[in-house]
Amino acid sequence: MTGLFISLEGGEGSGKSTQAKRLVDYLGSAFPAREIIRTREPGGTKQAEAIRDMLVTGSADKFLPETEALLMVAARAEHIAKVIQPALLRDAIVICDRFVDSTYVYQGLAHQIDIASLEALHEFACAGLTPDITFLLDVSVEQGLERAKIRSDSSADSESRFEEKGSAFHAKVREGFLSLATRFSDRFVVVDASGTPDETDKHVRNAIKDYLQITAPAGSVPAHAE
Repeated sequence: MTGLFISLEGGEGSGKSTQAKRLVDYLGSAFPAREIIRTREPGGTKQAEAIRDMLVTGSADKFLPETEALLMVAARAEHIAKVIQPALLRDAIVICDRFVDSTYVYQGLAHQIDIASLEALHEFACAGLTPDITFLLDVSVEQGLERAKIRSDSSADSESRFEEKGSAFHAKVREGFLSLATRFSDRFVVVDASGTPDETDKHVRNAIKDYLQITAPAGSVPAHAE
């Protein structure tokens, strides 16, 4: 498979959506002839967005963790088959706001669902697709939840179901992401996201510059590792 697959991960209020938009702008200016796609999970297709609406709205305890996991993987299977894989085969750069790591952390490590079971589900539904590089935007639980609350209060955004799971849950989420970043240090880049969006953007840009310089000649983007 060709193309370049970038994912952004992190807890609530870490700024993933903002940095995904900025990364599109930066790579678009660096590689103007390259197709660049920004997408998100859960979501990315009409069907997966319908699943997203079920998952991110309503009461925090409306689903069992196992149900959450199955819905996440179902949405991801649609997303990969209809958006991500076709784009990578066209040699596009795909920037995804959350991917498999979020399921391993939110439903797996934080809710104590067996990781091996989640890996088996993903192997069945996603054929083992893995990002080339994953940016983990790390911020304290308190700061992240406060940012998320401000965002929710200032808009009509009703996607607050996961935020309402409480600080103890989100402490497990942060710990889980940092654990994955250590385990998969070959593709994870941990970014301090506690500062301003401009400061975080600078960290992300520096990391992607380093990544491209190491793995590709000037003026090109590395192929996706199959």
